Amino acid sequence: MNNRIKNAFAKAKSEGRGAFVAYLTIGFPTIEASEAAADALVADGADVLELGVPFSDPFADGGVIRSAAYKALENGVSLRDVIALAKRLRARHPETGLVLFSYYNPIFSMGLEAFADVIADAGIDAVLSVDLPLEEREELLAVLRPKDIGYIPLIAPNTPIDRVKKSAEGVGDSFVYVITVKGTTGARAELPPDLASRLEAIRAASPIPVAAGFGISTRAQADEVTRHADGFIVGSALVKCLAEGKRPCLS
Repeated sequence: MNNRIKNAFAKAKSEGRGAFVAYLTIGFPTIEASEAAADALVADGADVLELGVPFSDPFADGGVIRSAAYKALENGVSLRDVIALAKRLRARHPETGLVLFSYYNPIFSMGLEAFADVIADAGIDAVLSVDLPLEEREELLAVLRPKDIGYIPLIAPNTPIDRVKKSAEGVGDSFVYVITVKGTTGARAELPPDLASRLEAIRAASPIPVAAGFGISTRAQADEVTRHADGFIVGSALVKCLAEGKRPCLS
């Protein structure tokens, strides 16, 4: 078993920093551009890549990622295209953590056994399904576990700590994704004042690393978050850079 995600967080900790988890909507602005952006992020120090599968109803996402998803769908990008890209990235970046980030419909439509087989072959380390609740995730975990593929639980701002504990159990070598703000994804000028105490409480309850995302757009915000978490996640800010024809980076 290759514990790339576990190793990525351990390496970041040994270097006195938080792990950098970078999200991209694959297929935006083109499949080639998003692949090049993934390579650039690894070169710039990303520890884990979240490869976003474009979806027609991305209700959890803000305007930047919604627009990117619609453009990727116009380009004809599918779940299988994202998995194929992951396999190419794995060949070039053997130690980078790769997370498949998707709504559940594309996964379920492929067939769970087939899905697990192809992502294992591609070298994907973990799956995050935005809209799969704790009570209904076992059917997916049942096909991921035999392949040593982890699962990333999402923790909302109002999730009780006892539910955090349950969410973090039995998901393999992964991390907890803590949503920092209420609402959809997107860069924020400021993060909530009670975020530090919330992250500390979740960190104390979780047996796996804790990374915080939604709203982080600057290096200063990332540094603040990782005083209280093991990693930080950036998505909209990176996708916005691509929309503007820039290299994806934190300001």
